[in-house]
Amino acid sequence: MPNPLPLVIVDAANVVGSVPDGWWRDRRGAAERLRDSLVRYASDGLPGTPGPVDLVLVVEGRARDVAPVPGVRVAAAPGSGDDLIAELAAGAAAETEPRPCVVVTADRELRRRVEAHGARCTGPRTVRPGA
Repeated sequence: MPNPLPLVIVDAANVVGSVPDGWWRDRRGAAERLRDSLVRYASDGLPGTPGPVDLVLVVEGRARDVAPVPGVRVAAAPGSGDDLIAELAAGAAAETEPRPCVVVTADRELRRRVEAHGARCTGPRTVRPGA
């Protein structure tokens, strides 16, 4: 049975990197803090995408072993996080009943790639107001 919830994909590396708060000293810890701050969006949704939503945090590199928490799935990219995000957006568009997909990133090339699959993009400030 297809998942009827809108899909929200968060580019962890891009969102974490949007605020120079020392994240580079502890990439995993920064990704975990972001994950924890996203929980409320799973039920509340984002502007233009009311909740509940299927929220996926895409992690890569040193943050690959971040665990999921209720409300936030974590997808560890085996290689490029951008490639996995584009794959997830394409998958949402290819479902029997395509579902809305929102990608949270400021990466222009990634935006182009996911918009080609019908995803809507929004910037890091959507989930990280200080960004």
